[in-house]
Amino acid sequence: MNKQVNFEDYEVGYDIPAAIGMDAAQIQTPSLVLDLDALERNIKKMGDFAKSHGMRHRVHGKMHKSVDVALLQEKLGGSCGVCCQKVSEAEVFARGGIKDVLVSNQVRQPEKIDRLARMPKLGARTICCVDDLENIADLSEAATRHGTQIECLVEIDCGAGRCGVTTTPAVVEIAKAIDAAEGLKFAGLQAYQGAMQHMDSYEDRKGKTQIAIDMVRDAVDALKAEGLECDIVGGGGTGSYYFESGSGVFNELQCGSYAFMDADYGRILDENGNRIDQGEWENALFILTSVMSHAKADKAIVDAGLKAQSVDSGLPVIFGRTDVEYVKCSDEHGVVADPDGVLKVNDKLKLVPGHCDPTCNVHDWYVGVRNGKVETLWPVSARGKAF
Repeated sequence: MNKQVNFEDYEVGYDIPAAIGMDAAQIQTPSLVLDLDALERNIKKMGDFAKSHGMRHRVHGKMHKSVDVALLQEKLGGSCGVCCQKVSEAEVFARGGIKDVLVSNQVRQPEKIDRLARMPKLGARTICCVDDLENIADLSEAATRHGTQIECLVEIDCGAGRCGVTTTPAVVEIAKAIDAAEGLKFAGLQAYQGAMQHMDSYEDRKGKTQIAIDMVRDAVDALKAEGLECDIVGGGGTGSYYFESGSGVFNELQCGSYAFMDADYGRILDENGNRIDQGEWENALFILTSVMSHAKADKAIVDAGLKAQSVDSGLPVIFGRTDVEYVKCSDEHGVVADPDGVLKVNDKLKLVPGHCDPTCNVHDWYVGVRNGKVETLWPVSARGKAF
């Protein structure tokens, strides 16, 4: 995307947080900083895992909302495409050159269905999820009107309690209706359990995933009996991808947070009882923040507050330090406990956000850093694309 941006028209500190080539110490704060080496290692590692297990990896674009990151995941990790949650978000990726895009959600409003039906004209395979027979006629009408094809996955509610059907007969009924509808193609199944991904215990996550595996296997067998094959059986996240990969029934992973990591995911444990941010994945995303006040002897005030991050999954963690702790935040202030007074005004800290997805969505730019220098600036391409 850099080739489309004339950075000569941008002013550091007003339009952008940094300039390519500057020292990392000069980056304006608060801003999102990517450790490019760690990011690339994460991407390659997941790509190698998927390939070695005969799986496709459809990266979750809602995590980073960045065309540049998605293209890097395609180049270095061999991803087959992206999934995302909203039509406008999907359109950003399609316009940015991603050729295989899944809206892993229901699309019901007429205006959104119309935009979805036009997406194949951008050169992208276009897929969405369905959990209601009434949705099929609307999708079919729009695709037929635009002379395009929308592929559809039947979504199975495998424990999240959100969208999706819960019985195999319902899966078969919807799949057969999709298969018979003009302008639509039955493409398979969607079975992702989001809340389970963050359960600390490896065994608890394994048990919850097995429920999904059993439901999906039963549905796949029933569909085969009706002559319907699943090109996509998708699911799996950063907390469970190894279970789906060994299931013998899933063929696509939808991991997202593995590439950046965050404090909430970092706390979950692998099969050996180790945190997954201490060997399995590396922290590649940080909120860079500066100390702007130290008027109180035992606390430093930094410039990354609520407007620079999401704290729905907990407060951020200060990376690489145990002597200071981020303990509280308001709109524009973060409070850092500094009992020994080791910090001073203008010191910079790297925060690992509690939840990467919504944190990325409140920033305009990623600053990519390597060897202490700003190597790249990437726009958060789909920021604000919530419709």
